[in-house]
Amino acid sequence: MKTVNLTINGIDVTVPSDYTVLLAAREAGIDIPTLCYLKDVNEIAACRLCVVEADIKGRPLRNLPASCVLKVEEGMNVRTNTPRVREAVKTNLELILANHNRECLTCNRNGTCELQKLCDEIGVDDIPYVGERREPVIDKVSQAIIRDASKCILCGRCVATCKQVQGIGILDFTKRGFETEIAPAFDFSMDDAPCVYCGQCINACPVAALRERTHIDEVWEAIDDPEKYVVVQTAPAVRASLGEEFGLPVGTRVTGKMVAALRRIGFNNVFDTDFTADLTIMEEGTELLGRVKNGGKLPMITSCSPGWIRYCELFYPEFVENLSSCKSPQQMFGALAKSYYAEKMGINPKNMVVVSIMPCISKKQEADRPEMEVSGIRDVDFSLTTRELGDMIKQARIDFKRLPDENFDKVLGEYTGAGVIFGATGGVMEAAIRTVADILTGEDLEDIEYHAVRGIEGVKEAALTLPIEGVDTEIKVAVVHGTANAAKVLEAVKAGEKDYHFIEIMACPGGCVHGGGQSHVSAKERIDVDPRVNRANALYEEDVIMVNRKSHKNPEVIKLYETFLKEPNSHLSHKLLHTHYEPKVKYPIANQEDFDELIK
Repeated sequence: MKTVNLTINGIDVTVPSDYTVLLAAREAGIDIPTLCYLKDVNEIAACRLCVVEADIKGRPLRNLPASCVLKVEEGMNVRTNTPRVREAVKTNLELILANHNRECLTCNRNGTCELQKLCDEIGVDDIPYVGERREPVIDKVSQAIIRDASKCILCGRCVATCKQVQGIGILDFTKRGFETEIAPAFDFSMDDAPCVYCGQCINACPVAALRERTHIDEVWEAIDDPEKYVVVQTAPAVRASLGEEFGLPVGTRVTGKMVAALRRIGFNNVFDTDFTADLTIMEEGTELLGRVKNGGKLPMITSCSPGWIRYCELFYPEFVENLSSCKSPQQMFGALAKSYYAEKMGINPKNMVVVSIMPCISKKQEADRPEMEVSGIRDVDFSLTTRELGDMIKQARIDFKRLPDENFDKVLGEYTGAGVIFGATGGVMEAAIRTVADILTGEDLEDIEYHAVRGIEGVKEAALTLPIEGVDTEIKVAVVHGTANAAKVLEAVKAGEKDYHFIEIMACPGGCVHGGGQSHVSAKERIDVDPRVNRANALYEEDVIMVNRKSHKNPEVIKLYETFLKEPNSHLSHKLLHTHYEPKVKYPIANQEDFDELIK
């Protein structure tokens, strides 16, 4: 690529010609403050904190251009630290703060707030602008997401993420002038709007204008209740992010310390959702083979991601029958804990509380779905995010970094490498192929790393030839992450342009490793670090060191079938581990046609 030469603060810099001044400054080790900027997602120069002085071959640029949208040019001379720049940055920051809820000590983002950090770095110690403030609106209706307009700084990062990354667009700038706020249309709540609760807006938000609904207090109450038997399960992706809550680099694997922390918090048992990830492969793989052999509905689409399930129900109801009937690993675990494990341990399931630690916001609404119970007993009682677990560990005054590595409890804590990689996009597909290939060939195949379905490309395709009832059959598969990419694939299938047997879809970009409940990674960090890649690498590292790397080799899963479920897709399996999904109305009105007519 063509390069250009420029000078930034007296330093000669050579960068690609498509760089902005902001990125060029990063190359030179110069930090320019940003707030609305989110690499490759939101580059709109709204906050005006990244302004610089610049001239091209002695010709000064007018005003103070924003470096996030200012393209580099040959011979450009940039200054980021002049008195005029410093004054402008501080004034713009003070103006943002003038209409901001500054209850920082009690804020959900205290310590991880990008606005708070900038105020400290730039030296804001007073707010000289006092006047009228917007009336704060706090939307608490949703099961998963809380929107607090009093914290919103109108940076637009959530809007761009919902529209461009996820292709949904339920958030936008509403009203005008001083009254402007970011919200769903028509004053809908986050619950009324067709939100899939992926939580990517929370990941994008630099402050606490968007946050998860927390259940920490309810979990503490259950732990402290002597009548309750409280078990906890942890999703595979949590171990790749939790360490970030305690200052460890993005993607540090902390499996053993996580287990130790959960024991010290006071859970009666510490189990791993990876166990039911392995179980999902057995159930889902059997279901797929059954559909292929018996002319069932194809392509079959995975059902592990509740954000994707909700997206399908709202936006692509014609594909609901294509969804696997399997519950997600979170829900499977809850159903087994309150049946198989409760019976084994002599525990009344009504006294058992199942808590899940998930990288996901949508898991909260999934746990509340009316279908997710067996004989009137809820599968999962509380679903916490990775961030909420970090808060609980801090509340318990546990020194996380000094904890020893401990192992999960047995019975529901045994897992394989295949279960671990569920947390990365392509992981479910790879785990399924490992097992299905072995079963159909009757061999214990050694080449089990299917790199064609790995990586962060939006849509990945693969084909493999497997013997089905003695006939070599080409099985076509696709792996998709992010709902915008899901829409592209589903449209192609509808149009007859693509023909697949099996599709893995995850609602979040990168899969669960970048779920809406994972540790916050600032926009500045995201310029240099891709959490999707770093965290996925941590899961693949754990996969490699596992003794068993195929779901059907999990000894506890084998025992579960021998002593309880009998076989995959059995009657009892369907009762406990399978469910149904159905189309949902997009908007809270009686007649969709009336709404369509209204917005014309």
